[in-house]
Amino acid sequence: MPSTVVVGGFFGDEGKGKIVSYLSKNDNPSIVVRGGAGPNAGHTIKDGSTTYKVRMLPSGFLNKNAKVMIGPGVVVNPDIFFKEIEEYDVSGRAFLDKHCGIIEQNHLDQDSKGRLKDKIGSTGSGTGPANAERAMRTLKMAKDIESLSSYVIDVPDEVNSALKNQKNVLIEGTQGTHLSLWHGTYPFVTSKDVTASGICADIGVGPKLVDEVLVVFKAYLTRVGTGPMSNELSAEETEQKGWAEFGTVTGRPRRAAEFDFELAQRAIMLSSATQLSITKLDVRFPECAGIKSESELSTEAKSFIKNIEDKLKTPVTLIGTGPFVNDVIDVREQ
Repeated sequence: MPSTVVVGGFFGDEGKGKIVSYLSKNDNPSIVVRGGAGPNAGHTIKDGSTTYKVRMLPSGFLNKNAKVMIGPGVVVNPDIFFKEIEEYDVSGRAFLDKHCGIIEQNHLDQDSKGRLKDKIGSTGSGTGPANAERAMRTLKMAKDIESLSSYVIDVPDEVNSALKNQKNVLIEGTQGTHLSLWHGTYPFVTSKDVTASGICADIGVGPKLVDEVLVVFKAYLTRVGTGPMSNELSAEETEQKGWAEFGTVTGRPRRAAEFDFELAQRAIMLSSATQLSITKLDVRFPECAGIKSESELSTEAKSFIKNIEDKLKTPVTLIGTGPFVNDVIDVREQ
């Protein structure tokens, strides 16, 4: 499978970072490249005793043989980019495209107050204002920043060349389908399209070169910040179910609800999903924690997965059963 696109199916927080990290280690891609809006994304990755919280780099950096790249459709905060390169030991294999937009202090200031912060629930990362300035054709590009010069490459050319040579490429999306600027719960959305087609456009890969589209869902629904969410549970109900969580970027509590088949079906349609991943099955079914074989799942958990496959008409190939990168049932190998 030379190219796999991984995107979120709900409102973000689905566990894409864990799944991308697992695929990066297991499938050994030559390139892991991310699209999406910018550092308003946050992925938490637990590998052994280390916890990583990634906002700029692709989550597949754990594979030390893979180049990690940021596509031209992404806006970049250079401070976060440099910090993650140093902290996660990716010097010499981390790159960004010359056309990546640059987040500056004025974008952070705009995003930390006013309507975006108070009404929409923005992360305050400067991503939205930077993308707005990009639409006005006044945003600085990575090629304009001297300190980034040694990291700047032509990402679409690198990725397409790898695919032409039959090398594996892992394409990472951010946020979730229903936060898409075009397809989400507008105005409570991010500043870009984050479906599979939008992510591919961000990195410069055409649809004929996509082999697999993996849409990631959590075993229950969560959402950070404002915006509609059907059948939302109260804080007390969320706590009782053990579903209480906090956002990686903002630290705000996540609202919760039951798995939403209507939202899931639309996400599958919008991204032409070929396979699904269900994460945090162990949170919903604690008896499944750490299990690595589908046959060992409890009867209730097996029924839950089968119901998803039957209703959504798409195979579930990766099942998260714990917080760590390797806590995955890989049905592709069974």
